[in-house]
Amino acid sequence: MGERQNGPFQLSFNASLKVDFQGSRVTSDGGLILVRELDERLGFGDLIAQHLTDSRHGKNTQLPLADLLRQSVYSRIAGYEDVNDAERLSQDPTFRVIGSEKTWERGAALTSRLQSFETDLLAQEENLAGLAAINRELIAKAETIESPQRIVLDMDSTEIPVYGQQEQSAYNGHFESTCYHPLLLFNREGDCLAAKLRPGNVHSADDWEELLLPEIERQQKLGKEVVFRADAAFAKPEIYEALEARGVKYAIRIPANDSLERDIAELLTRPVGRPSHKPVVWYKGFLYQAASWKTARRVVAKVEFHFGELFPRVGFIVTNLETDSRAVVRFYNKRGTAEQWIKEGKQAVKMTRLSCHRFRSNEVRLWLSVLAYNLGNLWRRLVLPKKIENWSLTSLQQRLVKTGGRLVKHARYYWLLLAESHLTRRLFGGMVRRIDALPVPAG
Repeated sequence: MGERQNGPFQLSFNASLKVDFQGSRVTSDGGLILVRELDERLGFGDLIAQHLTDSRHGKNTQLPLADLLRQSVYSRIAGYEDVNDAERLSQDPTFRVIGSEKTWERGAALTSRLQSFETDLLAQEENLAGLAAINRELIAKAETIESPQRIVLDMDSTEIPVYGQQEQSAYNGHFESTCYHPLLLFNREGDCLAAKLRPGNVHSADDWEELLLPEIERQQKLGKEVVFRADAAFAKPEIYEALEARGVKYAIRIPANDSLERDIAELLTRPVGRPSHKPVVWYKGFLYQAASWKTARRVVAKVEFHFGELFPRVGFIVTNLETDSRAVVRFYNKRGTAEQWIKEGKQAVKMTRLSCHRFRSNEVRLWLSVLAYNLGNLWRRLVLPKKIENWSLTSLQQRLVKTGGRLVKHARYYWLLLAESHLTRRLFGGMVRRIDALPVPAG
């Protein structure tokens, strides 16, 4: 049935039911309140004030810089991939209350203001560098709470397809697409320590030293042992030499060649007898020196015979680790989790949404997605209870962030009344207590 002007809807299937729209009082992203509480504990606002420069004047300064950055980052955590969503989110109760008191009544930024913030203000050189500094120092604050003595670094590149005329996008023959080709550096806990947006046609390992060497220096100043893992794209003698000169252990896959296969010729013959349904796996370590290497290095080979396959699967890893060959392979194989983290960044926080024409603006968008990813990952590893600590960021987004609620204003307080579904009162209370129990990070 119909409705009166601005009145509720009454539906024919249930005469007792009325439906109304109260967007400014109802939210679908109530779980973001927990991320906001964590960001306060980690001093995210202080980092914004320290590293971003506000060049705005007059009425443009009505919304504080921290509110704008939080709106950009939190909208990505909630799965909104474009600033076009800001028009609706500006009156969303959650996005109003995660900001400063100025946004509680007037609302968050509209599309035009948020777009100008991302593509103009943050694209200034000092602010782009500031986003990188905020990201690394946010993780550093978490490291003061929980950090192992042995730091494992994983480096990988990925493809971000583009469909317009974005600056410096180019065809990449390996991915068979027109794309950007960013480089990313992770630690073992899944935090993205550094990122660099690059043209689509660069080699996977280009600019490795810009991301890797400062991180090694930073960790070694803290007295940490550093170990590095990477795939065959990073099998370069200059990388080995740089790591060895700094006392860094590494395990890097190298492409197979005839010389390497001659060194393991005795392992390449299929075992005699009826094939086993269980894979037959052999390992061998030996010294090897390629023509471009100045010295011989240890190489570990893994040979697998699988039932129903004619030829064995063979892989080689160059390493200076001193553990046995099987342990080296097991350690290297854990590098695959870095690919999973990249996948989470693409799916959950829309890392692939680089649709601006200017390359610099797309650099900003990549950093905003990295910040969103890291806040989500810190929420996962510092706050979640044991039974759900392995949830993906997509699961966190769909089950916890996407919690309905209603904002009610009383004389002295705002009440955010949340629906109880995956995010129960007990789970919410447990996470708030875990955040309160976190030591206040130094600095």
